[in-house]
Amino acid sequence: MSEAMWGGRFTKTVDEMVNEFQASINFDKRMYHEDIAGSIAHAIMLSKCGIISEDDCGAILAGLKDIEGQIEAGEFDFSVDLEDIHMNIEKRLTEAIGEAGGRLHTARSRNDQVALDTHMYVRRETVAVLREILNLQAALVETAKANQDVIMPGYTHLQRAQPILFAHHLLAYFGMLSRDFARFEGVYQRADIMPLGAGALAGTTFPIDRELVARQLNFQQIYGNSLDAVSDRDYIMEFLSAASILMVHLSRLSEETILWCSREFSFVELDDAHCTGSSMMPQKKNPDVSELVRGKTGRVVGHLMAMLATVKGLPLAYNKDLQEDKEGIFDAIDTVKFSLGVYAQLIRGMKVKKEVMRRAVAEDFSNATDLADYLVKKGMPFRQAHAVSGTAVHTCLEKGCYLQDMSLEEYKKLSELFEEDIYEAISPETCVANRNSLGGTSYAQAARQLAAAEELLAAENKLQEELAQKQI
Repeated sequence: MSEAMWGGRFTKTVDEMVNEFQASINFDKRMYHEDIAGSIAHAIMLSKCGIISEDDCGAILAGLKDIEGQIEAGEFDFSVDLEDIHMNIEKRLTEAIGEAGGRLHTARSRNDQVALDTHMYVRRETVAVLREILNLQAALVETAKANQDVIMPGYTHLQRAQPILFAHHLLAYFGMLSRDFARFEGVYQRADIMPLGAGALAGTTFPIDRELVARQLNFQQIYGNSLDAVSDRDYIMEFLSAASILMVHLSRLSEETILWCSREFSFVELDDAHCTGSSMMPQKKNPDVSELVRGKTGRVVGHLMAMLATVKGLPLAYNKDLQEDKEGIFDAIDTVKFSLGVYAQLIRGMKVKKEVMRRAVAEDFSNATDLADYLVKKGMPFRQAHAVSGTAVHTCLEKGCYLQDMSLEEYKKLSELFEEDIYEAISPETCVANRNSLGGTSYAQAARQLAAAEELLAAENKLQEELAQKQI
């Protein structure tokens, strides 16, 4: 007979290569806290339902807490032969307290046990991701607030388009992160459903109390279908989807940061602590953090694709394929938390080159729309005004100057509607100030957006703290 804890019907031990191949302990051991917390709740429920004795329950709880202490002290030797975190802990528990340890697994399967652990782990790590999103949002608000009067070129097609406030640009990323926060809040809700009590797939013959376990572990909901409980990985796919979108946002910010700190743009300078040099070229200051975040985005997106492909053809209920859910989400969690944390530091540490940005908007044609708007406000149809403005740009290109360098006489040749006030109308400050429509880039609108961002941050912080307090 096999010596494995499930080996009663087997006459041979598992081949060593197969054992190594199917074991998950090397990565699922990070869920030891969730596994022990779930087992404690399960043991208490078994005792209260009269399924195990109070004495056995007491021995189990003491043994599990002792094992948790050993793991946290680095004194626990994990065994590949025991496959996973569940069997490693149960084996050590049985060795420590005897028969009582063998009663812990009554009325549960590793199928609903691993589902419980993963739900709890994803739930807890989602709260940690929310905290890191808040930290980066706060960094964006702080930097925007400190640079409220900085004007920069706004781009479409990576061509200078219209003058905007640097604060307005940063707050666009705040908006993206706010949607990320809401998505992860949704992930939390889908992870906050308790599967324990589903057994292997069909429930159990024992008179268990699933509501009691849910209350102990602070779950808001309980799966109503045992097949769904052990096979559902939607919350993992949702986490990876939300993580992928978040990383895409960080990748876009990375691309802009890389451009901004290049000599060609020179809009910002990154702190030395967030850059590296070249082993060959002494002058180099490389934006490695931004490049790595941009690169790691593909890794997280890959984990989402892998999980979708893994689940797409699985029949109900549990299949060993589902073990593949762990490594991808563990890596995605680590990557997202690191990327958010390091980016908050980068944003807080970068130096904004106000004069370089101001010079950039003075030496381009991003005020051409404002020249057209000037004529429209004096009664000219927009399409005609657009053509006049385009002609003015063409004239400047031929002369090697900019719109503010044209004389009033030259403007008059294009339209008698031009007056001396055209120069004020096309100054970068006026161009920005006049874009005062809701959500626009004006000084007043940027101030309004900052106030709204701070208000939202306070609400998000409150929610994150409430969720954090619910974790076991």
